[in-house]
Amino acid sequence: MRDIDLKTLRLYVTVCEHQNIARAAQEAHIEPSAISKRIAQLETSLGVPLLARSRRGVEPTAAGLALLEHARSVLFTMERIASDVAAFGGGLKGRVSICASASAIAEALLDDIASFMREPSNQNIKVDVEERLSQDLVRQLREGVASVGVCWDSVDLRGLQHRPYRRDRLALAVHSTHPLARRRRVSFEESLDYEHVGLPPATAVHTMLQRAAAQAGKTMSYRVIVSSFDAAFRVVAADLGVSVVPMEVAATYRQALGIGIVPLTDEWAQRRFVVCFRDFDNLQPAAQRLVEHLRQRAVTKAD
Repeated sequence: MRDIDLKTLRLYVTVCEHQNIARAAQEAHIEPSAISKRIAQLETSLGVPLLARSRRGVEPTAAGLALLEHARSVLFTMERIASDVAAFGGGLKGRVSICASASAIAEALLDDIASFMREPSNQNIKVDVEERLSQDLVRQLREGVASVGVCWDSVDLRGLQHRPYRRDRLALAVHSTHPLARRRRVSFEESLDYEHVGLPPATAVHTMLQRAAAQAGKTMSYRVIVSSFDAAFRVVAADLGVSVVPMEVAATYRQALGIGIVPLTDEWAQRRFVVCFRDFDNLQPAAQRLVEHLRQRAVTKAD
């Protein structure tokens, strides 16, 4: 198979989006026959038909849909490469993409990144943050899709290097009139007598709580499953259940919503986060600098 040029891929994507070669040609300022020729050559090169043609226009075949997905990914990557490289010409010293769990983002990570970017020596470094489930984050790091991640250290970190980051403590969020609201501390097992507000099953905290409930010989009863801590606090404020939440996040909602926050006594309620990556020495200098900044912020906080 000969090399596939980017222009042909771009034209193919445009044709699929319009489902019409003539309209795609008009948008690309090229003759329809030229597009047809390029796609025909692509079909010959790949050995499969990519478009099903009819009077109404064209539609991608099964093979065409597979190519369309890959083409969009390739074009996105090439645009990102061009943008990143061109940025150096404008004085940008680097660009770091960091994936993080919802807990890390909801707590101190964004403040730590902001402090990093405020430093004069880092003013030309751009940092992109994407939220990911911990298991997806780790997988992307192993596959080389992401370069730096921040997550709870309870996930499987085999094959990755990591640096210690911040710690947090889990607590039980309850309505102000709840029977547990006046307690100074509570065990997770005691909370199982009440209906919970939980995060999706794919999250690390959901798995941990299910395991802890099983070890206590009980099951968790969920009243509501929500997608964020913000939603969890609001459901608790409506007196529809209790929820296990990070104390650092709860501080923002305690007064605003008038809810109670009771620390959990369980050992596993003390959590540790890590900054992880495949190989520190192979990170771009900007990423190395950010990793060290996050580690130092964690040390300073601990002191």
